Amino acid sequence: MKPENIRLVNINTTAYSEEDFSLLTTLSDQDIVEVINPLVNAERDGYEQYDNLLLFESLKKRFPLEYIEMVVDADRIII
Repeated sequence: MKPENIRLVNINTTAYSEEDFSLLTTLSDQDIVEVINPLVNAERDGYEQYDNLLLFESLKKRFPLEYIEMVVDADRIII
């Protein structure tokens, strides 16, 4: 894994910004959507519930060799 391949991705699955989270990852947008979208749709259809940790763990399970770290509350520097 090369550091230049790691990117910060913000994940938004609801209308509420407080439920957003971010990933530091080497995954593509397509990889992320492929895993997360079915879980989100299942909840919207009333079949299952999810939380951000489940989404993160599902990505780690599907792509065990990729770099994936969840960022919930990043530090903020105000200058």
